[in-house]
Amino acid sequence: MSDVHLIVDGAAAELRLDNPAKMNALTVEMLSALEAHLDRIERDVEIRCVLVSAEGDRAFCTGADINGWGDLSPAQFARHWVRDGHRIFDRLARLSKPTIAALNGHAFGGGLELAAACDLRVMAPGASLALPEAGVGIVPGWSGTQRLMRLLPEPMVKEMALFGHRVKAERALAVGFVAAVSDDPRAAAQTLIDRALGLSPRAVEITKSMIHVAAGEDRGAMAEALGSAAISASEDRAEGVTAFREKREPNFSGL
Repeated sequence: MSDVHLIVDGAAAELRLDNPAKMNALTVEMLSALEAHLDRIERDVEIRCVLVSAEGDRAFCTGADINGWGDLSPAQFARHWVRDGHRIFDRLARLSKPTIAALNGHAFGGGLELAAACDLRVMAPGASLALPEAGVGIVPGWSGTQRLMRLLPEPMVKEMALFGHRVKAERALAVGFVAAVSDDPRAAAQTLIDRALGLSPRAVEITKSMIHVAAGEDRGAMAEALGSAAISASEDRAEGVTAFREKREPNFSGL
């Protein structure tokens, strides 16, 4: 059994970390499962919103399991562990459906980077955020110094990454990193999901892409996605496909 579960309930999906004995620390197997689930979610047109949650009440995720990377060679660490995590978290960030992370507990290191890859976050009042990598001789490797810099004030990122400071839920709310602080973050996140499910799924998908372009997040890929979406509805696309199948020259109308 994977320690990352995909639960689909109608138009909503839940990605649930299930490694509470290790405070939901991420393993190689969990990363692989997360990537596979994201691929399925992206291809399932019935799924329209995604909740990212975790078992237990102590931690949402305390980062990467040190047993997963502690014995890797420098080359393995850089080429595989860091790049794989970065690729998978980028996959989550680029998901066409809106995503909400329910931070039931602490989000440290890779756990904070995982939460940052979601569109919105809801946080328990006793939870905190941290980037503790320097304490074990490494640096944030899954977008902690990149994506977080677009979501948090620079001094706050430096507090966590350079001085080992923990940021409490109320302060994260004050700077807009979390949408709400709730004793039941999963229920609060579900309320937001229910609202999203009442909106046009295609409009939500395109709007999310437009926001990401404006935010400077991989503008090339987003621009191509929006352009492809626009051309897919054209008569020229239909004519091009038909002409190819009929082995004739296309007669494009420009419509």
